[in-house]
Amino acid sequence: MSMNNQGRPSTPNAAGAVAEHKTFTGNKALQIEEPLLFEIGRNDVTGVDIDVPLDFKPRLGGHRRTTAIDLPGLSEPEAMRHYVRLSQKNYAIDMGLYPLGSCTMKHNPRLNEKMARLPGFADVHPLQPLSTVKGAVELIAQLGRWLLVTTGMASVAMSPKAGAHGELCGMMAIKAALKARGENRSKVLVPESAHGTNPATAALLGYKVVTIPAREDGTVDPASVRALLDDQVAAIMLTNPNTCGLFERDIKEIADAVHEVGAYFYCDGANFNAIVGKAKPGELGVDAMHINLHKTFSTPHGGGGPGAGPVVLSDKLAPFAPVPYVRFEGDTAEFIETRAEAKEHGDTPFGRMTAFHGQMGMFIRALSFMLSHGCDGLKQASEDAVLNANYIRVGLQDLMSLPFGERAYMHEVLFDDTFLKGTGVTTLDFAKAMIDEGYHPMTMYFPLVVHGALLIEPTESESLASLDLFIATLRDLVMAAKSGESERFTGAPWHSPRRRLDETAAARKPVLKWTRPAPAEAAE
Repeated sequence: MSMNNQGRPSTPNAAGAVAEHKTFTGNKALQIEEPLLFEIGRNDVTGVDIDVPLDFKPRLGGHRRTTAIDLPGLSEPEAMRHYVRLSQKNYAIDMGLYPLGSCTMKHNPRLNEKMARLPGFADVHPLQPLSTVKGAVELIAQLGRWLLVTTGMASVAMSPKAGAHGELCGMMAIKAALKARGENRSKVLVPESAHGTNPATAALLGYKVVTIPAREDGTVDPASVRALLDDQVAAIMLTNPNTCGLFERDIKEIADAVHEVGAYFYCDGANFNAIVGKAKPGELGVDAMHINLHKTFSTPHGGGGPGAGPVVLSDKLAPFAPVPYVRFEGDTAEFIETRAEAKEHGDTPFGRMTAFHGQMGMFIRALSFMLSHGCDGLKQASEDAVLNANYIRVGLQDLMSLPFGERAYMHEVLFDDTFLKGTGVTTLDFAKAMIDEGYHPMTMYFPLVVHGALLIEPTESESLASLDLFIATLRDLVMAAKSGESERFTGAPWHSPRRRLDETAAARKPVLKWTRPAPAEAAE
């Protein structure tokens, strides 16, 4: 039976466009306008009852505060509502497809979270005696073994807490190995398509960064590498698959050339998610590689941490792995805490990266992901990630432009902004319009080797329906841009809690401190 719609519209738009109405609160239904904490609370109240302390003699001397601390006091409901409302303004992988290229924003299974919250793991403290944390040490060792098997490497340093931290660790191991040979080399080769952390890491360690140009197909030419090699080159830092989403097919030849001059091959492991179970970096000539557990093995990503960036090392670099580390005597895992203990086993660690042994919660999540998938499952995840990226490529390549042609990509597909030429719509405008459609934009303007880059990485997490909707959305946006609907883009985002900022002013003249408004009576 059909609904009686006589005299009233039966669809939201049947009565014509609805004008946006202002509200007294500034709220838009469930989209709550959220003030700053300083605007919610008062510095003369507190949400916590604290007893008046007994008389005591302060030890601060001249450092004792002489003015009010001027922090807002909030009740528990006020604090809770503030942070819940803020969280609802953020995009997240738990809300939808997160297409950031080269960031691998994949689903973190709830099983991982359940395992990380088991009391025996969640309650472990880094200062506990080793005799009380044997299970944790065994878990670290087991995770390390999985990393060694999947990469084909000889040793692993588990303590680095992020990808860039792992890069630093691997390059410090290379520097230590060169020093042990009595060499003090001065240069590191870095492809121009590399992640920005690569040249930054090399420069931090005092190396001169020498850029390797990309050839027309987006990969590194072994001839270009050979032309730059000499006895001052300490290492090459290369990502494979690279940041253009392409597999460096000449990686073995490049590695051989680097080794011929006594240098080392550092591989950025950010894109390892594309080749797990398909190719082992150790068999490709790699000497060191960090692994972003949050990218490849699903631990949480973003928010400034916690993270984990273990580094796998070849047999040439294994003796220089930093303490602490886990070694095996038969099937027994032994925790090596100090340099002195390491030297008893013939190792010469370059030092220590962190106070303790990395992020236990991330280790648990990563191992849970590995064990639940198994070897075949990890391989399938990589294959599905590549399949999804190429599905998007095929679904969009007739409307959007591919800088390297209609070829097979790996885990991510790279478009450029040529398709927007003549529309009056910029790459940034296109990204802002995606926000209105409920998507976080893909990585924009990176890698730098492609003008107006749009780098999309769907990962293996997305279903066919999810990919189809994403493709259809981008197709609609492209056709709208080409048909002259410029206002849809140049004014976007229209529906977000905040409209478009003056990004140049925000970058050059940021307001980093909240200033309390003058009292109303002072304003009069």
